[in-house]
Order: sequence, then structure tokens, then C-alpha cells
Amino acid sequence: MTTYLRHMILMAVAAVALYATAGDGTTTTAYHFLSVPVSSHVYGLGGHNISLIDDDVNLVEQNPALLGAEFDHQVALNYMKYIGETNFAGLRYGQGVGRNGSFAAGVQYFGYGDIEGATIDGVRTGKFTASDIAFSVSYSHDVTRNLRGGITLKYLYSKYEDYTAGAVAADVGLSFYDPSHEFSASLVAKNLGGQVKKFNEFKDNLPWDIQVGVSKMLGKAPIRLHLTAYELARWHSPYYKIKDINNPNSDLVKEESFGSNLLRHLVFGVEVLPTNNIYLGLGYNYRMRTDMATYKRDFMSGLSVCGGLKVRAFGVGAAFARPHSGAMTMMFNLTASVGELLK
Repeated sequence: MTTYLRHMILMAVAAVALYATAGDGTTTTAYHFLSVPVSSHVYGLGGHNISLIDDDVNLVEQNPALLGAEFDHQVALNYMKYIGETNFAGLRYGQGVGRNGSFAAGVQYFGYGDIEGATIDGVRTGKFTASDIAFSVSYSHDVTRNLRGGITLKYLYSKYEDYTAGAVAADVGLSFYDPSHEFSASLVAKNLGGQVKKFNEFKDNLPWDIQVGVSKMLGKAPIRLHLTAYELARWHSPYYKIKDINNPNSDLVKEESFGSNLLRHLVFGVEVLPTNNIYLGLGYNYRMRTDMATYKRDFMSGLSVCGGLKVRAFGVGAAFARPHSGAMTMMFNLTASVGELLK
């Protein structure tokens, strides 16, 4: 076992231990902004994808083992117009380190717009703002020609009105890639850690997760298929739907069949790649669709689309999704490989 692997395992064990000691009997789960992707390519393929091979350092947020020296001093910007007044944006940089290593650093901002405040009696107190910021550093190492491991360490800062909180988290991942068969498979443990500063007397848990993913080109056709399984540590995933869809005042019915639980853990994606520099993708997220079962949804709920283009050292990407009929979400990415520009 290499020294790198030993260090990686020790860091993963430390992160798990930190998570295990985070709960004190008065915990809730928060920091769900960590599940929002920062890559438009991933967002258009259903929102979760840890095995996607692409020239985009933003993919490190999904799986630190996707980080590699091939990013060649790449700078990446991302912006997302989410539901309502929420806007997300971020910056990330990656480069090679030594013969087999790579490094990346990033910052991601999640702003939720102006929120109307009120007392417990309903007396309005004026507007306030709320936001989350995630700072991250990542390192990856080529274990073999086809296998790469990586780890991301994150510090999370939240400010809601005059209240603040902080947390530390770690992602640990492995990625296997066989270029001769254009097949990749990955395993990731995400958001292992805990809160170091509470909003109040209650401590919030991080939404830790275990994910598995595979991607495969379809023979010689310019088509790539993706399958990602997430929230694997929690099999039961019920949701509620309206008993009578034609009656808005109808009772809610709990849905939790085997098939429903299975599909709510899976994200499907398909891409068409007419050239090495162009992609068009479609994703389907059953969980997103069923989460809107008590709200007004339509055919597009759960579906997402994306497209991207690379010209020399620059890449652009865009993705669109509509969780329900009243909300259209958009994400944009821009990458620039400084190394290629300097050649």
C-alpha cells in the first residue's frame, strides 16, 4: 500500500470519526446546499454524476478523484439562477502537482435573496438576507494507470440574518477509467464531518452520502450513458402525493414501494457527442419529480438538459431544468485552460 493511500485512509477515518461524534441527541440535518451541483454538465444530466469524464475542473465538486493534471492550470466559473431570488456562483482552480498528483481550490456562494422577517406573533420585522459559503481544497493521486483517488476538505460558513454557523466536511473518492473501452466507474463518500459552530443550542448534522456511478460509451456510436446511485446509506425514501389530483384540498398519501425507493436513489443520463468538443445531454431524476408530487408539476419535472462547447482553451456550458411548472432553473459554466493559452 502506497504512502498516499495510507494517508487517504487515515483522513477518511478521521472524517468518519468527526461525523460520528457530531450528534449529541439534539441534532437536525442541514447544509443541503451541498447537494446542488456546480457543473452545468452534471446539472443537465440529472444533478448527480460522479463518473463523468470531461475537461471541467468543476467536476471535482462531485468526486475529488475526477481531478487530474489534464486540467492544465484550469480556471472555472459557474453561475446558477435557481428558484425565486436565489442565485449561486463560484470559482475553482486546478493544476498538476508532481508526477502523479493534482490540486484544486474553490469557493462557492449560495445567496437566497431578501427574506421577510417576523416575530413568533406574526409581527413583521423587515427584510433580512441569508447565505452559505463553501471553501474547498482538493488533492488527487494516480494510484495506477486506470485508478485515481482523491479527497476534498471543505469549510462551510452560514449567515442567516445575525446568526452564523460553521462546519467542516470531507469528500473521499475513487475513480476507475478505461479509455480503451471508454468506461468509467466511481465510488464516493461525501460530506463526512460535523458542525464546529452552532446557530443556537441545536447542532445540525451534515447530509453525508455514499454514491456509486458508471459511465459508458455505446460502442462506436457517439452516445454516452450514465447511471448514478446516491443516498445509499438510507434505503427508505418515502414521499407524499395528493390522493385526488383534481382536488387541491385532497388528503396526502404516503408512497413507499420497493420500486419507488429504488428509483429515488437513481439518476439517469444520456449524451450525444458529435465531436470531442461538443456535447448535448439529457437527465432524469425521479426523486426531483416525486418531490413535486404535492405541488404543480408537469412533463418537464425531473428532466434536465445541457449542452457544451470547447474552442481551443475555452469551454462553455449551459443547463436547464424545471422542477415544477412555476420554476425554471438555469446554470452556466465557463472554463479557461491557462496552460493551453501560454503554449
